[in-house]
Amino acid sequence: MNLECSPPATMIDLIKVSKIYPPDVQAISDISLTVTKKEIVFLTGVSGAGKTTLLRLISRMEKPTKGMVDVAGMDVIKLPERDIHLLRRKVGMAYQDFKLLPERTVADNIAIALEVVYCPRSVIEKRIRELLEQLDLVRKYNTRTGDLSRGEQQRVSIARAVANYPEIILADEPTGNLDAETTARVMALFTQLNHKGATLLIATHDRSLFQDTPHRIIELRSGRILSQSEARENDSDDLFETAPSLLEEIEP
Repeated sequence: MNLECSPPATMIDLIKVSKIYPPDVQAISDISLTVTKKEIVFLTGVSGAGKTTLLRLISRMEKPTKGMVDVAGMDVIKLPERDIHLLRRKVGMAYQDFKLLPERTVADNIAIALEVVYCPRSVIEKRIRELLEQLDLVRKYNTRTGDLSRGEQQRVSIARAVANYPEIILADEPTGNLDAETTARVMALFTQLNHKGATLLIATHDRSLFQDTPHRIIELRSGRILSQSEARENDSDDLFETAPSLLEEIEP
């Protein structure tokens, strides 16, 4: 009997996308990109290559000058403002500049992502403590985020981005302020979420995150895709060489 495997679902689909900032700054030029469900893709390139702009277009923080952007089955360009919350439920974004509420506590900042999807307080509390344990921030539960170091703020931003188990996780330089041990914790968390079904698009300068992984690597230069490695079999076990041992510790 012949069995045909269904093709993987497309989670992110960009077709000939360009973004020009006034007066004439070409941030993204004619990019086409498809990311399938449960894929992990790394975006690399020097500062100014267009990585952050690309993530902002996918998350509908920006609209392209031209082209099509489809995310989780939604045409995000045509998505009405009143329906953007539907996209936000499916896409978690860890920002390079964190975008935390500095006068609110660590717990409060993470809770926001769960409150908007009407999670019960008991579920919110459990998820917050679980993430703080995984990211070594338990002692910072009641600390104002404005009083944290940059590395701690970065981890809180990541925790908020992944708190509600989004289908797509966008991470902009997620380990830029972290030491090797904490980087391993973050990548182990990403691995765990990928095992649960999440699709990840990670923008990074840090080659150690992807040099020994089986995942697709896309290099941007001057707003264009310069090169794209061939994706091997989608298996996140080698996402980061120290992640498996940490994953054993944090898996529920």
